Amino acid sequence: MRRREFIAGLGTAAAWPLAARAQPAERVRRIGVLRSVDENDFDDRAGLAAFTQVLADLGWTEDRNLRIDIRWAAGSVDRVRAYAKELVDLQPDVIFADTTPVIAALQSVTRTIPIVFLGVSDPIGAGFVASVARPGGNITGFAFLEPSMGGKWLELLTEIAPGVKRVAAMFNPDTAPYVRPYFLPSFETGVWSLKLEPIVAPVRSDAEIEATITSLGRELGGGLVVMPDVFMIVHRASIISAAARNNVPAVYYYSYFARDGGLLSYGPNLLDVFRRAATYVDRVLRGAKPAELPVQLPTKFEMAVNLKTAKAIGLTIPESFLLRADEVIE
Repeated sequence: MRRREFIAGLGTAAAWPLAARAQPAERVRRIGVLRSVDENDFDDRAGLAAFTQVLADLGWTEDRNLRIDIRWAAGSVDRVRAYAKELVDLQPDVIFADTTPVIAALQSVTRTIPIVFLGVSDPIGAGFVASVARPGGNITGFAFLEPSMGGKWLELLTEIAPGVKRVAAMFNPDTAPYVRPYFLPSFETGVWSLKLEPIVAPVRSDAEIEATITSLGRELGGGLVVMPDVFMIVHRASIISAAARNNVPAVYYYSYFARDGGLLSYGPNLLDVFRRAATYVDRVLRGAKPAELPVQLPTKFEMAVNLKTAKAIGLTIPESFLLRADEVIE
């Protein structure tokens, strides 16, 4: 090889790593996450782990091209409002959040930052989207359940506890204002068709939860439908404990209520919804507009029965019912 060509080759080889080092780093995208529950909530953390795993599978990792800022409101309306403003001030590329009060707080401080939700019961009625097919604004996501579920929970409760004569629908009207117009009509229709006594039971504290369930347990035949509500999630230990002490059969909407000692649950597979929500966040990060991403409903449902709780309150669960359950806890 001629000396001149050799030196030229050395120059090219020396320049290559410098050029590689000089390439611009991949842009880091920012996701704001606002959760309505406590940061120590095991089931919510499991959902977020599923969410971040899907994002990683789609090419978004925190150590390379993603930053995630998480805030936990622990059921506090005041914290929800403060954290909503705090996250919006960070100007993230997209916000991932849950429940109607949280989305309402975010909507009050931004109409431009894309928001992907889960766990919202009535996004049209709440004014978050114009329609399911064409949301029309900066918000879209995964609605929680159809309004007919109010009747479905009642049906399952009376099947597992046929001695029920009066049933309370319990919720906090401050954190779940949608329950009355959205879920109660089908609940009340079911109550009348089954010739039961309906009780609407708004609660705002552990003391009111205790009083409501104690009242149901004073006479035989009391039953409880726990409505979708972040307050119910945060206070589920109090609800489950009071129901057990007062021998009140209760039905819930997430399977972790049954795993924590509740009698029966029926509702969406939460991990599946978290995973599907991650695909929407991915699409937004790649340029999709929330206005054009249709609101979706759950596609996977699960029923869980706690046999230990059933035995403790004197119920014998039919074998046919157990065979339909996705999870039987003993």
